[in-house]
Amino acid sequence: MKKALLLENIHVDAATALKAAGYEVDARSGSLSGDELATALDGVSLVGIRSNTKLTADVLKAAPDDLLAIGAFCIGTNQIDLDVAASRGIAAFNAPFSNTRSVVELAISEIIALSRRLGDKSMQMHQGVWDKSADGCNEVRGKTVGIVGYGNIGSQLSVVAEALGMRVVFYDIATKLALSNAKRCDTLDELLGESDFVTLHVDGRPGNAGIFGPHQVAAMKPGAKLLNLSRGFVVDVECVAQALKDGHLTGAAFDVYPKEPNNGQPFESPLQGLSNVIVTPHVGGSTQEAQVDIGHFVSGKLIDYVATGNTMLSVNLPNVGAPEVQGRRVTHIHRNVPGVMANLNAALSAHQANIAFQSLATSGEIGYTIADVTAAAPGLLATLAAIPDTIRVRMV
Repeated sequence: MKKALLLENIHVDAATALKAAGYEVDARSGSLSGDELATALDGVSLVGIRSNTKLTADVLKAAPDDLLAIGAFCIGTNQIDLDVAASRGIAAFNAPFSNTRSVVELAISEIIALSRRLGDKSMQMHQGVWDKSADGCNEVRGKTVGIVGYGNIGSQLSVVAEALGMRVVFYDIATKLALSNAKRCDTLDELLGESDFVTLHVDGRPGNAGIFGPHQVAAMKPGAKLLNLSRGFVVDVECVAQALKDGHLTGAAFDVYPKEPNNGQPFESPLQGLSNVIVTPHVGGSTQEAQVDIGHFVSGKLIDYVATGNTMLSVNLPNVGAPEVQGRRVTHIHRNVPGVMANLNAALSAHQANIAFQSLATSGEIGYTIADVTAAAPGLLATLAAIPDTIRVRMV
């Protein structure tokens, strides 16, 4: 029986779907690393993780040949060495849309909470202090929110913020369609200079590390508030903390941090104890609705990939959409170099293969071919595996 390993308390619906598809499922609540992770991967065909388990180059190079695919049950994939996974013929999938609404709702709630200083007022009440005052409290209607990163989350946040009566500006390095009345800024500094709230929704690519540092904080409008619900390594947290102490910023909300502990371990940050600062433990996508959707979506992609070879929405292999299988399906992952396809077709011809469907896609250094064979002479897989620059051959 095929085995699947699910780490970090992935929703039970994922395990249910995998079991229904014939997998033996080992579901664990915590993350793994080092020797424990290597041992747990033994004999595993599918592994599901969230953000704390790091599938590094060393881990993936040592992984058994049984490992066919990785599921990131979240949006981010920077915890996976995608290039090494691809070089070993291991597909990776994530959930790019499933928790979008949950993150947007958290951002909106934090914008309102910061504007009304609800965190401070709640803490005072817990301490027995009654301080009924409007000092530093404002409506969000009419204020400007600057969205850095106008992808799935940023663009939906734009629509919801505008529905609250906020003015929306955004900045993205890619050309994006402005929704409703949102205004695109030509530069990040332009956005920072006119935004009452700046909220970060960039992805986890290495080039985004440290993009929000002293210059960006200084460029923010005096009295503005900063939200980071994207990646912990994007922001210089020490710089933000100092700006809050100096009064240049009047509030902040962070859900992600440069170093994040496992559940139950101590948390430390320069943001702790500062006025009008909301810190949450990376819960942007942690709603029941999002986790159910993620569990269904990612487990479905993993099951479909193993059963049909379909790589649509894979984050590290060329995307090939496969129709219903005709006969027997052969999948061939290879290095994207000249001559591989010619050798593959020569091998199919030599084995008198009758091809009902064939598709090729390439991306960077990797090529991926699907061929449906209705008849062929024996030994086809062995011949395909022997083609130079072959990474992995499978028959599904």
